[in-house]
Amino acid sequence: MVTIPSAPPADWDPASDDVQRDQIAAYDAMRRRCPVAYSDYLWWSLFRHADVMRALGDAETFSNAASNHLSIPNAMDPPEHTPYRRIVERYFAPERMAAFEPVCRSIAEALVAALPRGRAFELMAGFAQPFALRVQCAFMGWPDTLHEPLGEWIASNHRAIRAGDRAAMARVALEFDNHIVQQLVVRRDAGEQAGDDVTSRLLRERIHGRPLSDEEIVSIVRNWTVGELGTIAASVGILVQYLAAHPLLQAELRRRPADLPDAIDEILRIHAPLIANRRITTCPVEIGGHQMAAGERLTLIWASANRDEARFGDPDAYDPARNRDHNLLYGAGLHVCPGAPLARLELRVLMATLLAGTQGIAEVTDPAPERALFPASGFSRLSVRLE
Repeated sequence: MVTIPSAPPADWDPASDDVQRDQIAAYDAMRRRCPVAYSDYLWWSLFRHADVMRALGDAETFSNAASNHLSIPNAMDPPEHTPYRRIVERYFAPERMAAFEPVCRSIAEALVAALPRGRAFELMAGFAQPFALRVQCAFMGWPDTLHEPLGEWIASNHRAIRAGDRAAMARVALEFDNHIVQQLVVRRDAGEQAGDDVTSRLLRERIHGRPLSDEEIVSIVRNWTVGELGTIAASVGILVQYLAAHPLLQAELRRRPADLPDAIDEILRIHAPLIANRRITTCPVEIGGHQMAAGERLTLIWASANRDEARFGDPDAYDPARNRDHNLLYGAGLHVCPGAPLARLELRVLMATLLAGTQGIAEVTDPAPERALFPASGFSRLSVRLE
């Protein structure tokens, strides 16, 4: 008879109201109190920068193959990961980003021009989420008719994950996959008239001497799009709120827009747009004083590691030059985010357009901002006023 070891006692409840009320503050407290913590919801959570870096730097011990479904290349390890990663990276090469920048700027300018001036408005639904949807669909070559269903899909996906409802998560995943498959069918039916957008090019990619399968294309696009839609919208909300709360920095960036790339990365270090990522142990390992067996699931809490006093000093101190080399906004190591060039382009263009198109961004405290709930970050509702 095989004895299945019992789970360790829970050190915290990441789904509790206390944590969800202010995720960033809660993760700060856990990093100081219990930097390697167990919960039924997130398994083993790593909160310290050094522990997260250890996991990122040792792919043999801390495997990325922690997903229950095909996830290319995110949930793969070498050597399987390598050829897929090469394919994905080509789509974010400098020449591709340069070609997409005018499209991105056109979307940003249209949205900024339509924003109200002189009165409070809700930023997330009125600006951040529409930008994320429009710019991602434009990058993929998808029609505007997908904006609304994809927006509804994001909300459904977050609800299912937060509830831990695996059946609902499976239904939601299938719904998204069907949107992608429909775009593949449209392009196959169009033949040579399909054009040369990103989705069409994926249909022509080959791996190991054969075309990518539809399942592989769907997985690649799912990883790009799901991460992009949620984190770009969250990032926009975090950036606008921070600049509204720090008018001197806002004024400085209006004078020196060339400083925006470093400023954006540093603000998003202080308040992470992406909370966590997963790994799984491949062999027994000790970390943070805890002995873990092979097959243990871990959650790397980016939102804590990027605020670790042992690495950054005061986590709320704005210092891009000091913190740049240790910022884990886009991860590190073998699985550093391949889409980082696109995300940086989109955020730089949007924030430059917003600052150039306004004279001021002011906080609005009535109604008060509503913080997003895990797995989302940032704000679910945020009111500001533009001048």
